[in-house]
Amino acid sequence: MLTKNTAIAIVDDHPIVLEGLQRLLANVNGITITGSFTTGTDFISFLQENKVDLLLLDITLPDVNGIELCKTIKEMSPATHVLALSNHSERSMILQMIQNGATGYLLKNISSEELIACIREAMSGLITFSKAVREIMARPSVGELKSTPQLTKREKEILHLIADGKTTPDIAQQLNLSPLTIETHRKNLIQKFQVRNVAALINVASQQGLL
Repeated sequence: MLTKNTAIAIVDDHPIVLEGLQRLLANVNGITITGSFTTGTDFISFLQENKVDLLLLDITLPDVNGIELCKTIKEMSPATHVLALSNHSERSMILQMIQNGATGYLLKNISSEELIACIREAMSGLITFSKAVREIMARPSVGELKSTPQLTKREKEILHLIADGKTTPDIAQQLNLSPLTIETHRKNLIQKFQVRNVAALINVASQQGLL
């Protein structure tokens, strides 16, 4: 149930999206559009001086990553509900938004009726997903389907350094090992996780809670 004073703001770098959302929500009882912004910086400035009950937040913005912006917003204003409204359907992005304090995640193909229903759910304190996102979250990820490989202490150490963006020479110097030894460990990790490259290795290892 929305109160008459539910202040909603929108951050999206596409003016046509902002205009469409404002028109849609302007006719909904209990909602007041308190501001619309094309950059995260402008919204942060607004939030310092104004109350926002719920924010519809795009992830791809010209000045800041929406996932990091969500974390900043929740630190500044814990009471503000953040609903991601994005074209990105990657499971990892959905999880990162929720971990950073978002109340829900919606894809932009959402219907107007479903959007309003999700806003109501969020304002009642529930984590909410659009139907398309619920289907994504219901499917097991690649990392969940694969069993967790057994790693040696050295392999775990090197895996974490790879995830930190360290190069083979960096890791070799830090661990006082030869670059050839590090490359061998890297290849063994890729083989153990049954992936094709380092990016996939980090993704699967993260899904399995190893990073």
